[in-house]
Amino acid sequence: MKLKSQDGKYRLTDVVDIEGMFRIIEAIPSKNAEPIKLWLARLGKERIDEVFDPSLAVQRTIDTYRIKG
Repeated sequence: MKLKSQDGKYRLTDVVDIEGMFRIIEAIPSKNAEPIKLWLARLGKERIDEVFDPSLAVQRTIDTYRIKG
């Protein structure tokens, strides 16, 4: 994909979608990446739980709305 660089010219640039980004993070063999991997696993579990119990998703939405004011 051509993206505008700092010098104002458009250059071919490698890009990745969100799913690809998560796959890259999963593949990083580093202790520093472990907190992100744990966060992704927890987030995935929460979303799967919401599929089986939609009231969890509603409650999450309410909580997020209250936090944002």
